[in-house]
Amino acid sequence: MYRLILLLSCLGFQQAIAQVKETKAPATLKSVLLAQFKTTWNQQEWFVPVAKAIEGITAEQASWKPSDSSHSVGELAYHLLFWNKRLLNDFNGKDKGTFSGNNNETFDAFTEASWNATVEQLSQVMEGWEKAIAAADDAKLQEWYGNIANMNVHNAYHTGQILYIRKQAGNWNAEKGVK
Repeated sequence: MYRLILLLSCLGFQQAIAQVKETKAPATLKSVLLAQFKTTWNQQEWFVPVAKAIEGITAEQASWKPSDSSHSVGELAYHLLFWNKRLLNDFNGKDKGTFSGNNNETFDAFTEASWNATVEQLSQVMEGWEKAIAAADDAKLQEWYGNIANMNVHNAYHTGQILYIRKQAGNWNAEKGVK
């Protein structure tokens, strides 16, 4: 503590504060949404993001379900793919695709054989989202911020489920962030 006080005294407290302020731009809606998106997709901060949660899992492991009849990791990943893709298409003014309104269908389309394709498509969709948020103007973000923030929370929620299932199955490496 004494060294910190001495350092601040030597540099001049006001000068140190000015340097900190210079290096950090004020937050914008875009920067907040993009930071939130990244931490729920592939940038580990306070919690494990989706990309890290599904990394290294085999198709067989992705198909495993707990005995309480919850979803498998693969079904949850497919569900995230479905909703993130649908929302991205809507954001970009493209056809959202068909949807019956039955949310159970957004889990049921997963098969063990489709695991690698599901992971690849999810990665492509999420890369598309990152680019779309970064390129969007303020008016577009003002219109969409609620949907983007909810999507990010939805992704984080299901990532927690993925981690819980992987821990139950015994195929989660606690060194990746959750013990």
